[in-house]
Amino acid sequence: MADPAECTIKVMCRFRPLNSSEVVRGDKFIPKFQGEETVIIGGKPYMYDRVFQTNTTQEQVYNACAQKIVKDVLEGYNGTIFAYGQTSSGKTHTMEGNLHDTDSMGIIPRIVQDIFNYIYSMDENLEFHIKVSYFEIYLDKIRDLLDVSKTNLSVHEDKNRVPYVKGCTERFVCSPEEVMDTIDEGKSNRHVAVTNMNEHSSRSHSIFLINVKQENTQTEQKLSGKLYLVDLAGSEKVSKTGAEGAVLDEAKNINKSLSSLGNVISALAEGTAYIPYRDSKMTRILQDSLGGNCRTTIVICCSPSSYNEAETKTTLMFGQRAKTIKNTVCVNIELTAEQWKQKYEREKEKNKSLRNTVTWLENELNRWRNGESVPVEEQFDKEKAKAEVLALDSILNDKPASTPNVPGVRLTDVEKDKCEAELAKLYKQLDDKDEEINQQSQLAEKLKQQMLDQDELLASSRRDHDNLQAELNRLQAENEASKDEVKEVLQALEELAVNYDQKSQEVEDKTKEFEAISEELNQKSSILSSLDSELQKLKEMSNHQKKRVTEMMSSLLKDLAEIGIAVGSNDIKHEGGSGLIDEEFTVARLYISKMKSEVKTMAKRCRQLESSQSESNKKMDENEKELAACQLRISQHEAKIKSLTEYLQNIEHKKRQLEENVDSLNEELVKLSAQEKVHAMEKENEIQTANEVKEAVEKQIHSHREAHQKQISSLRDELDNKEKLITDLQDLNQKTMLEQERLRVEHEKLKSTDQEKSRKLHELTVMQDRREQARQDLKGLEETVAKELQTLHNLRKLFVQDLATRVKKSAEMDSDDTGGSAAQKQKISFLENNLEQLTKVHKQLVRDNADLRCELPKLEKRLRATAERVKALESALKEAKENAARDRKRYQQEVDRIKEAVRAKNMARRGHSAQIAKPIRPGQQPVASPTHPNINRSGGGFYQNSQTVSIRGGGSSRTEKN
Repeated sequence: MADPAECTIKVMCRFRPLNSSEVVRGDKFIPKFQGEETVIIGGKPYMYDRVFQTNTTQEQVYNACAQKIVKDVLEGYNGTIFAYGQTSSGKTHTMEGNLHDTDSMGIIPRIVQDIFNYIYSMDENLEFHIKVSYFEIYLDKIRDLLDVSKTNLSVHEDKNRVPYVKGCTERFVCSPEEVMDTIDEGKSNRHVAVTNMNEHSSRSHSIFLINVKQENTQTEQKLSGKLYLVDLAGSEKVSKTGAEGAVLDEAKNINKSLSSLGNVISALAEGTAYIPYRDSKMTRILQDSLGGNCRTTIVICCSPSSYNEAETKTTLMFGQRAKTIKNTVCVNIELTAEQWKQKYEREKEKNKSLRNTVTWLENELNRWRNGESVPVEEQFDKEKAKAEVLALDSILNDKPASTPNVPGVRLTDVEKDKCEAELAKLYKQLDDKDEEINQQSQLAEKLKQQMLDQDELLASSRRDHDNLQAELNRLQAENEASKDEVKEVLQALEELAVNYDQKSQEVEDKTKEFEAISEELNQKSSILSSLDSELQKLKEMSNHQKKRVTEMMSSLLKDLAEIGIAVGSNDIKHEGGSGLIDEEFTVARLYISKMKSEVKTMAKRCRQLESSQSESNKKMDENEKELAACQLRISQHEAKIKSLTEYLQNIEHKKRQLEENVDSLNEELVKLSAQEKVHAMEKENEIQTANEVKEAVEKQIHSHREAHQKQISSLRDELDNKEKLITDLQDLNQKTMLEQERLRVEHEKLKSTDQEKSRKLHELTVMQDRREQARQDLKGLEETVAKELQTLHNLRKLFVQDLATRVKKSAEMDSDDTGGSAAQKQKISFLENNLEQLTKVHKQLVRDNADLRCELPKLEKRLRATAERVKALESALKEAKENAARDRKRYQQEVDRIKEAVRAKNMARRGHSAQIAKPIRPGQQPVASPTHPNINRSGGGFYQNSQTVSIRGGGSSRTEKN
């Protein structure tokens, strides 16, 4: 690679226009733009490399963001472009747009066209290989969009410690049309959903990778470049998007991965030592793009609406932090053998000069330590040493062919021939020695390489052994912790058993209380039935009293008529008439007082029944609450026991795997140590024979095997103990489940008895309402009778007074018989009129009472109709919800069916024929190929069983390589 150089991440900011829902809602347009690099939100300025306003076209965005990266990738650099922002802010529109519309297409289709346009205009001696990959990160799992059967791919590192997705599908392409077909196929497999803020919301992070390799056929110079085009899913507020169910789980994972990206950006901006790349798979894949060897451009997409002001400010702060990050970029170049050789020679000469310098300094230091004084001319000169190193570099870079300088000596012809023959012989020997030296150096290099490989293997095995030992220690610590947890669980189970006994005792007490309450309710119901019978008797008595009152009124009217006739004929006897009236009124008063006392006793009994009913309701509520608390505790303990058993099983499985790994690694370590000893003995030429070494190795293996057997036996003893504990826990769990089942049955019984009692209570409530109505009717009748009796009492007083005055005057007015009889007749007619009016009022009151009684069943019927209507509306609402759920499920099934059909169609179109990778040469646009070859990458290598077809630029000839 070339020398590295630092460059900052470029951050572009783009604002979309207000959408229709924001316009309807009346949201304000909050951003204010200052020039092309600043935007002001809430009075605070934010500066970026470029700020795009709402009227910016897709072409302008591409020219500013991505056009230069195409050239960089074809020159051997790595590049990344990704869009960041909240949901419905225009990220997918910026990255993809309308893929097949020249005006509204986004960065990805434009960058594909530009890559091929650049290639067609470059030198004809260059040969390009382009391959693409398309995958998404959905629910924190890497899913291949070109092969949907690969749903959980892993991230690995190549030999240069650069992360890549292992096993993803890679396709060689040779035209923009093939790339667009690949994008269309992958896009049809991507996850999208409908939310309150976006009809086509991306539910995953998609990454489109373009890998470009080029080779100069004349100089054999090789360059490579990778371009990551990332469309991130937007951050979401569930209160705004209305996500629920699977969409809510997707939103949680999206926000989690974006939070990990924010943590990485913050750590890089603050310059901390630890960068959390491994917190999510997205940051792991983009590790080289954030602070590594890559030219990165971030497009932050924002909403201009005041409704999303908080999310917009957060996005702008993210962009400002990202702008401070610096990447170290260099050209990805593969050196040729000659370049490696020259580099090796330069480094070798530098090493030699540095060794001479070290030797000089050591000698000078020893002289100073021995007490000698070193003259100035013999001391080390740093500037002179630097000048020598620079001169050596210049000589090695431009080294002319040297010719031997032979001093001018006159020789005879024979001596010349002899010298030439000797010189040729020496040259031949020199060439032989050079070849032998080259062979020995190559052999030495091979041996050194083998030694280095063995050292690396030994170091890696030691590291693995240390890691496994640490893991074993950790597992032992976890085992101890699990033992403590098991003890705690046992204690908790004991406490649970004690609590269970207490609760069972409480339940028994409650059942007894329920039985007592039920007996009390039965007694109350019997009392209520007796009261009901008494109420019927009282009604009959009231009717009887009404009849008697009417009879009394009629007899009173008859008496009044007779009195009037008697007064008119002077035949009445004062004392007898007044005595009969007083007797009748006394009887009426007695009946009224008796009715009042009976009504009061009935009201008192009703109040007592109401109080007893409220007390029984309170007791039932308390019992239900206690039962619910018991069920909750039992379910919590069951869940805890289940999780503990699963955790113990997982620990057991991990322990067995680690034991097997430790055994295999120990055997490998013993073999490696034996090989190391053999090599050391061969180098040091020791006297021991191979048999002795083999015996020592076998003894060591035997000792290791015995130690492992002891360790395995101890671990198996621990496993047996754990299994015993597990069986004990299972027994306890079974007992708890049986007790829970018994409690459930008892709860069902209590629930049924509760329902029966509630039904009886409802019937009692209805009866009480009826009695209340009867009581009100009796009260009204009592008031009416009291009014009528009061009126009769007043009339009686007036009548008695009138009779007394008439009797007094009868003795004085004997002479005026004719005149007195006329006045008496007028008074009697006045009294008759008053009696008629009273009778009419009484009849009207009776009719009003009858009308009210007739209206009562109508009102009850209307109330029942209203309750039935409410129930019908509730059932209709429930049915509508069920229909909506069925429609939603049917719609999802239809969408899945369409996706499967499109996927099958794409697979059929691709076919299973032999796939051809086509290198691209500048100077001529190749013919579009319908094939899309798949290349599976495993461990950094490419495996393909197809032919390679080279397309020469400037002509129509083709060369096929088998």
